[in-house]
Amino acid sequence: MDVRVQEAAFDPGAELNRFSAAQQNAGAVVSFSGIVRDRPEGGLLHMEIEHYPGMTQSAIAGMVETAVARWSLADALVIHRHGALKRGEVIMMVATAARHRADAFAAAEFLMDYLKSRAPFWKKEVGADGAAWVAARDEDEAALGRW
Repeated sequence: MDVRVQEAAFDPGAELNRFSAAQQNAGAVVSFSGIVRDRPEGGLLHMEIEHYPGMTQSAIAGMVETAVARWSLADALVIHRHGALKRGEVIMMVATAARHRADAFAAAEFLMDYLKSRAPFWKKEVGADGAAWVAARDEDEAALGRW
C-alpha cells in the first residue's frame, strides 16, 4: 500500500508500470488518473489545492486500508498532488490490484469517490476574473451512497 500526497508532478504511466510489475499474486490491475479540467465557463488559469499534511495523509491511508480489506486487494496506490496546478496537469492517480477484475474496479471506484468528496483537500479555481473556492457537488456526494 502506497499513499503519497505531494506537490511534484508525476508520470502516471511510469507509476502504473512500476505498480503493475510488483503484482505477483494479482490477476487484475485497475488505474485512474484525474486531470485538472477547465471550468464550464472556461478561463481557468490554475487550481490551487491546499491540505493539512498529517491529516490528509492519515485520512487517505484510512480509506485505502478500508478498500484493501473490503475487496481483498493485493495492493493499492494513491497519489494526490497539492499546490498550484494548471489545466491538463495530472492531479491524482489511483491504482488497485486484486485477484479478480471486479474487486479491482470496485475498489478503485470506491477510492475515487471518497477522494473526490471526503479527502481533506481545499480547492480554489483561479481565473483572470478572480478566484473561487470549489464547493462540494451534489453528484459527488450522491456517489458515496452506493458504498
